[in-house]
Amino acid sequence: DRPFLLYVPHSMPHVPLFCSDRFRGKSGRGLYADVMMEIDWSVGEILRSLHSAGVEDNTLVIFTSDNGPWTSYGNHSGKTPFREAKGTSFDGGTRSACIMRYPGQIQAGSVSRRMFSTVDLLPTLANLAGAALPRNPIDGRNVWDLITGKPGAENPHEYYPFSTGRNFEGVISGDGRWKLHLPHSYRVLVEPGHDGMAGKYRQAKIGLSLFDMEADPYETTNVISRFPEVARRLQGYAERHRREFYS
Repeated sequence: DRPFLLYVPHSMPHVPLFCSDRFRGKSGRGLYADVMMEIDWSVGEILRSLHSAGVEDNTLVIFTSDNGPWTSYGNHSGKTPFREAKGTSFDGGTRSACIMRYPGQIQAGSVSRRMFSTVDLLPTLANLAGAALPRNPIDGRNVWDLITGKPGAENPHEYYPFSTGRNFEGVISGDGRWKLHLPHSYRVLVEPGHDGMAGKYRQAKIGLSLFDMEADPYETTNVISRFPEVARRLQGYAERHRREFYS
């Protein structure tokens, strides 16, 4: 009878893996697949409960992840078609699937290729709930128009920064098209682990690089010489961000 927020952080896609006896061996594809089946069941139980309580048509459900797969763990990790994986600022490390369900607000079966960040969830949900935002500055913006596919909707961010640990490594334009990597080192998987054991990495370096994420979502071709004005604009964002947060 009252508004609520339910946050369910399933920890088991993260090593060390575990699933209950009910799901152990159920997938026939190994422990990681068993874990995913149990998570799928758990989400189903939450949706069933919303239906039973009569609130499913007035409840927004969001299912997403905080990073790409930790491929060092081989058969105990997921997979990504994008460059590198967790622990890097390439899209294999930062791009995550996101599924949302809100009957009457989000069209069922629709697909969006627009970009936003999980930092945007707080102000977006606060706006939907009519709640006040914190008085201190926050990173996120209300992106509800993007989520619902409103015609002409634009991302309110000029850019999003990305980092690995304490290392600021670049920016991506708010519309998701242009990604600028500042010079930085990153890890590359040499040999994946098996059954919960970590694999081996080597260190690599990338120089100042611009990627057109619409034409090249796998970050294979540096186009900084073809689009110098775009690179300058994103470098300006990066320099401003570094002064504000890293100086």
